[in-house]
Amino acid sequence: MPNILELAAAKEKIQYKDGLFHFAVAGVSGSGKSSLINAFRGLRNGDAGAAPTGVIETTSQIDRYPDPNPRLPFVWYDVPGAGTLAQSDWLYFNSQGLFVFDCIIVLFDNRFTLTDISILTNCRRFQIPTYIVRSKADVHIRNVMADMGYDSDSDGGSRQVEAYNSACERYIAETRATVQKNLKEAGLPDQRVYVVSHKTMVSTVKDRVLSPKTIHELELVRDLLEEACARRCVPRNDGGQASSGQSLDPVFSPRAY
Repeated sequence: MPNILELAAAKEKIQYKDGLFHFAVAGVSGSGKSSLINAFRGLRNGDAGAAPTGVIETTSQIDRYPDPNPRLPFVWYDVPGAGTLAQSDWLYFNSQGLFVFDCIIVLFDNRFTLTDISILTNCRRFQIPTYIVRSKADVHIRNVMADMGYDSDSDGGSRQVEAYNSACERYIAETRATVQKNLKEAGLPDQRVYVVSHKTMVSTVKDRVLSPKTIHELELVRDLLEEACARRCVPRNDGGQASSGQSLDPVFSPRAY
């Protein structure tokens, strides 16, 4: 366990501020952390103020991204990917100071790894809320469609919706089964897995539009808002005003999405 000085140093490193809610997105290199953070902030990759993205790991230190919506007291953190030459699995949690964050999103792409298990285990030890998210759903579902024999060139589009829905259901089921198996083997309790695409997340957050291909994007945003409200917001009194401290802005409510 970190001592008082180590805790203070970790908070100073990430510019931790009371009254804000600090989300860390962590996972192995290449899992799409930067793209998801951009989407959570309502930005597309390449927009002004967006986190840099790339085929190789583009984050070498923890990067801090305040939410551009002034009514949302959130700060998003892009944590360097574990599994790179600079980040060995066993040092990842402590060296990055993940123990100071209010909530950690464990993001994975192709495989749910021992690194992800390690992050969850340490979060449980420090009583930090966690969310397991699988990224790049759009890419994976297209691959499942191909594995199921769907060929868009020969189909002409007549079976596309049916094929997509079947592939999506199969992909979600396989993802849940894999994570459930790994959690059980690690002695961790079962936990929900959110399957998302950063492109769909952008339309959900920025445009407030639900794509026909929405999977768990809206539910994830709502659950994160509920988590932040439960830990940071002040309940209203009978007169409809916050009893003290920060008022509850309607946009900060899960019902706003």
